[in-house]
Amino acid sequence: MSRKLRLDAVLIQAVIAGALSFSHLHDLAEAAGQDGWKAWAYPISVDLLLVAAWRRMRTHADNRAAWVWFVIALAASLGANIATAGLLDLDDVPAWLRILVAGWPALAFLGGTLLAHAPTTPEPVGPAAAPLAAPNPETAPDVLVERAPEPAPGLPPAPAPAPDSAPVSAPPTAAVPPALLDHARKIADTHHATTGARIDSATLRARLGVPAPLADAINAQLA
Repeated sequence: MSRKLRLDAVLIQAVIAGALSFSHLHDLAEAAGQDGWKAWAYPISVDLLLVAAWRRMRTHADNRAAWVWFVIALAASLGANIATAGLLDLDDVPAWLRILVAGWPALAFLGGTLLAHAPTTPEPVGPAAAPLAAPNPETAPDVLVERAPEPAPGLPPAPAPAPDSAPVSAPPTAAVPPALLDHARKIADTHHATTGARIDSATLRARLGVPAPLADAINAQLA
């Protein structure tokens, strides 16, 4: 409720001030020889230039030109208010004031045209940064992550072959320690998640560092 009363008071004050300024501009234009409808057109021209300059100052970043025309229109309005306050004999207006009043339409037309046709988008301060191109998933190279061989926990070293005898290979069904089997299963799951394929005996042997027969036995139990 209080905000509505405040808004109404502001509007009333604006209407009163505008009406007084409008009347002073009309009286000055009429005293300067602009009679009839022309005397009423002068205050409309001044007020419209004020509004156009003010709106451009509020809606555009580069508002230097708007400030110039706002000051010119404000000077015309204030000058008329002061001139009609008894400081000027309206029955004997000087020649320089008649010239200013007669030349105002051309000046207001120039200001309104420049404000209406000025660029609406401010120029960029610096070069615009080029957007980063997103990588093309179709041309991205496939990267295969290889892990270094991991020692098997708790695995005793492989026995060395006896001299002058053929190497003894463990049977595929050799018993595999549970800890080694669990470790091998983790390696196999990681390999499958990375490459999408099931791990083979050679890769499993390289990862665990165990003999080929033992790797075959572990791989058979992982199947």
